[in-house]
Amino acid sequence: MPSHPQLQTDRLFLRRLTLRDTDAVFSAYAQDAEVTRYLSWKPHLKKLETETLIKRFVVDDHAGLSFTWVIEQLDNAELSGMIDLKINDSKTTMGFLLARPFWGKGFATEASCAVIDWSLREAEFERIESFCDKDNADSVRVLEKSGMKRERLLRRFGVHPNLSSSPRDCWRFGLSRTLFLK
Repeated sequence: MPSHPQLQTDRLFLRRLTLRDTDAVFSAYAQDAEVTRYLSWKPHLKKLETETLIKRFVVDDHAGLSFTWVIEQLDNAELSGMIDLKINDSKTTMGFLLARPFWGKGFATEASCAVIDWSLREAEFERIESFCDKDNADSVRVLEKSGMKRERLLRRFGVHPNLSSSPRDCWRFGLSRTLFLK
């Protein structure tokens, strides 16, 4: 398993998520209903909910089950969002979110490209996937701009409790190392 890297783009710095990020994550986006709209968790009403979520990410990181990065602005270290990779053997699954003030500026695409590039250049990983609600046009656009291919609509695949308690249709995006390195 590769070690958890720090990644840098022209405008962003991606570093490992820590418990020290709890206050910033809570205030920046964890309690925002619009940011969490298509996520698998509801907006946090208390900082303890954010701390519990971050602890789970940190434990998974240390166990080698995932890599979770905080997305910061390179010029001022302002926390802008989060991106993670869940690991399943040689396959990874990417998820991301941005605080609302950073929507529409290309940051999600920039961070996604950095994570895709890093993961598909690692010998351990052959494929990266991502899933998003079929109605989440902004995430679809980010994934397409990041070079991922829309592969299939999965019927009743993911529960997004902010929209419905029933599973919703989700797009599966993917990219394999062989296609990426061509």
